[in-house]
Amino acid sequence: MMSELLLSNIRDGQSVIVRSIEESKLKVKLMEMGLIEGKRLKVLFRAPFGDPIAFDVEGYVLSLRKDEASLITVEYQSSETP
Repeated sequence: MMSELLLSNIRDGQSVIVRSIEESKLKVKLMEMGLIEGKRLKVLFRAPFGDPIAFDVEGYVLSLRKDEASLITVEYQSSETP
């Protein structure tokens, strides 16, 4: 069974797969940045106070604020556990 959760709650070093993006004014922009269903991401690191968060999106680094990352539902890759 795979766990579904918000991208903002994933720990550094964990890899996940995007499952959906909440309807919001940012949804199209996030999708244009490559955050589409099935995309694999890895959490690289957080700024000292936890915001923003840097992600590896199949070879490029994307930085999102925590509130932006909380719009994205993800699940762990089957080979990883929380």
